[in-house]
Amino acid sequence: MEMSLLLSFLGAAILLTLMPGPDNLFVLAQSISQNKLAGIATSLGLCSGLLVHITAAAVGISALLYQSSLAFSIVKYLGAAYLLYMAYQAFREGESTSTINNQQSRSYSSLFRKGIVMNILNPKVSLFFLALLPQFIDQNAGYPALQMVLLGGIFIIQALLIFSGISLFAGKLSTIVSRNEKASRRMNLLKGTLLAVIGIQIAFSEK
Repeated sequence: MEMSLLLSFLGAAILLTLMPGPDNLFVLAQSISQNKLAGIATSLGLCSGLLVHITAAAVGISALLYQSSLAFSIVKYLGAAYLLYMAYQAFREGESTSTINNQQSRSYSSLFRKGIVMNILNPKVSLFFLALLPQFIDQNAGYPALQMVLLGGIFIIQALLIFSGISLFAGKLSTIVSRNEKASRRMNLLKGTLLAVIGIQIAFSEK
């Protein structure tokens, strides 16, 4: 593939990742409500989930998902239900009278798994890659599926770096929040609201 094409894709990927969206907002909220390592664990989970979507786009599964209204609806509602459940958990934490330091923090492995599931159960991500990746395929280079995997790898690396940067920045705020019981409650309520909004958006999303 030509370097100019790869650089064009990288520029587009960075802009898309920096735009406010459910993934980076969730990483931000998780980093503030717990710490930077919690945000990084969540980032690793979200980016691992991207592997599934990129592979699906490369082998054509995303196209089948787009063509099948039933398959799209099943994945969509499962994802919405999972996010609403996570929102419920966050609201319960927000009602707690203990501070973040005294709360039973979710393990990093649990956050990693939640990031994977949250990403995989969002069918819009598969359709996003199905629409984005083919635009940067070099028709003269051949092996379009392999090119899509390469582009997907570039997207994952830059997304992980940006999400990690968000985690490090937001993690500094977690110390301030953890010392203020009212702020910690509001942060959990904000996180719950964010997850609920994302879940509702997915539930009512169209192809």
